Amino acid sequence: MASGTQGQTGLTDTRGRPLRDLRISVTDRCNFRCSYCMPREIFDQSHAYLPQEALLRFEEITRLASAFLAQGVQKIRLTGGEPLLRRGIEDLVASLATLRRPDGQAPDLTLTTNGSLLARKALALREAGLRRVTVSLDALDDAVFRRMNDADFPVAEVLAGIDAAKAAGLGSIKVNMVVKRGVNEDQILPMARHFRGSGVTLRFIEYMDVGNTNGWRLDDVLPAEEILRRLSAELPLVSLPANTPGETARRWAYADGGGEIGIIASVSQAFCGDCNRARLSTEGQLFMCLFASRGHDLRALLRSGASDDQLGAAIAGLWRARDDRYSELRGAATAAREQPVGAVDAASAPRVEMSYIGG
Repeated sequence: MASGTQGQTGLTDTRGRPLRDLRISVTDRCNFRCSYCMPREIFDQSHAYLPQEALLRFEEITRLASAFLAQGVQKIRLTGGEPLLRRGIEDLVASLATLRRPDGQAPDLTLTTNGSLLARKALALREAGLRRVTVSLDALDDAVFRRMNDADFPVAEVLAGIDAAKAAGLGSIKVNMVVKRGVNEDQILPMARHFRGSGVTLRFIEYMDVGNTNGWRLDDVLPAEEILRRLSAELPLVSLPANTPGETARRWAYADGGGEIGIIASVSQAFCGDCNRARLSTEGQLFMCLFASRGHDLRALLRSGASDDQLGAAIAGLWRARDDRYSELRGAATAAREQPVGAVDAASAPRVEMSYIGG
């Protein structure tokens, strides 16, 4: 089948990548000020958040999600900012949980959170229809964690949120740890020891150059191979195959059967080649890449009275034209120490902030 057409394998872009994963940001607000996402010196008390009327309403999110399912999406992930700050988030989960794919199956409905409100919301989210949850946690040591979240939030409350998610019956719980050299690399092994054998999958993420405010430098990246070397020195690991095509994390199992870990290496080992993710901002802008410089306004189309067919046609047209491969271009530029033809200038190109479209 030719790229960019609709057929048995579904909608594909110019590089033959299918549309399978939709990430929906429900708020641009967060109660943490992690330096790699919302540094306090930028997102201070004077920072202007989106006004309420600009945000997609829950019924609008549900309608757009339905249109994406019709185009081949199989997984919906709610993100932020911090999604649990959005009032009535359980109602949105309940609405999305009623949707079905063309094959009659329910989408894989999941949510990423910093865990700060999870202990009080986990049960309601599960009862509303949430299937899985991913918790961001960058350190087990309380002092390190408080410095990184820059909100003096204790690690114990995030751990309590993870326990609450387990008790509520949320399955396949994942914990994401962003690793920044010289900041929390000494937490790699303590985190692994803590979650090994717990049924929680710990995933290590290379520090990425998302947005323009986090002061990213390549020297701050601890490569996946180094993370793996440090883990393997104490905890022998066995490589596992991917669960699904386009999966971001490379999977490893503890040799003694103590569970598994994942490593997301979008800087040192770019996986643009099979990226199947689209991102919808809280005000209805569709982004085709985490590192995109601009979005496409679906809110205006939605509020102008577009039919379901028109929404589907717009989504399909945008995906068919997609050719994003930022991480590959950044990697080529870094390897050559110069900008190849068509490469993105990682130092100056405007990029959407992670707090606006989620990770």
